[in-house]
Amino acid sequence: MKPERIQKVMAQAGVGSRRQIELWVREGRITVDGKTAEIGQLITREQRFTLNGKPIRLRDKAPTRVLILNKPEGAICSRDDPEHSKTVFDLLPRTKHDRWVLVGRLDINTSGLLLVTNNGELANRLMHPSSEIEREYAVRVLGEATPEQLQQLLDGIELEDGLAAFLSISEGEGSGSNRWYHVILKEGKNREVRRLWEAVGLKVSRLIRIRYGMIALPRLLRGQYKELPEKQVTQLMQSVGMRNEPEKPPSRNERSSNRGAAGQTGRQKTDKSRGARRGGNKTRRKESSRDDSRSSPYGKSSRSKKTSRQPARRRTRG
Repeated sequence: MKPERIQKVMAQAGVGSRRQIELWVREGRITVDGKTAEIGQLITREQRFTLNGKPIRLRDKAPTRVLILNKPEGAICSRDDPEHSKTVFDLLPRTKHDRWVLVGRLDINTSGLLLVTNNGELANRLMHPSSEIEREYAVRVLGEATPEQLQQLLDGIELEDGLAAFLSISEGEGSGSNRWYHVILKEGKNREVRRLWEAVGLKVSRLIRIRYGMIALPRLLRGQYKELPEKQVTQLMQSVGMRNEPEKPPSRNERSSNRGAAGQTGRQKTDKSRGARRGGNKTRRKESSRDDSRSSPYGKSSRSKKTSRQPARRRTRG
């Protein structure tokens, strides 16, 4: 295997996203062959690795899986947090080899669509700002926004981490303290939606993510997940310039031919053993011919339903 950067190799193996792996490397939590790893270090899968002191094995690239989770409020997007016992990873199916990677995060009080995958490279591309993937949210705010406030949110507001703005805002249902809006943006900054509304003097009372790129939140109960079919996984990967190359099972014709070849081999072995017991080539040829005439196309013998039976003799009084 050609050596590649540690972030890329570990992401492809499902250890985590590139961003997460870079953070672990900077914190000194990953070692390679007993030495602390470095950013951009070239590695191969055959080397020895540890994460947080525990050995990890980099498997070959597994088929990409993507889950849609309807995250409930109160669950955190972290594997372990002493202050909170409920994490989104507790809601996901257990896997023997794969490691689930979150595509972005939702804060503890936000619910809705959360994408999860075993492909760290896919997660990295879906989150990267250069992909400019749209995120759509349903927002309930306390009070009704004025046209001036809505325009300000579209023009952009300077937050502590830079300029931010919504791409579009559409009014939803409700009125007064139960007013809903749908907003779209192309960034994933921490609590960005809430901070934008707070910047214009309005407080968000409920926030639900309903779409991430081409994936919309389906009908799922809170805390439930759904796995994307292979076709949608392929489309999602293509949207960020990746190719999905799943392992293809053998075709129906290949399976039939394999069974036929196996059956033919089995018949030949049976013929030879019978011939050896009875002795002589002539007997072996007859046995082979008789057995072939009763065999099926799948290599199994099929017995005739017809049977010959001698008629019963009638008793007579002597």
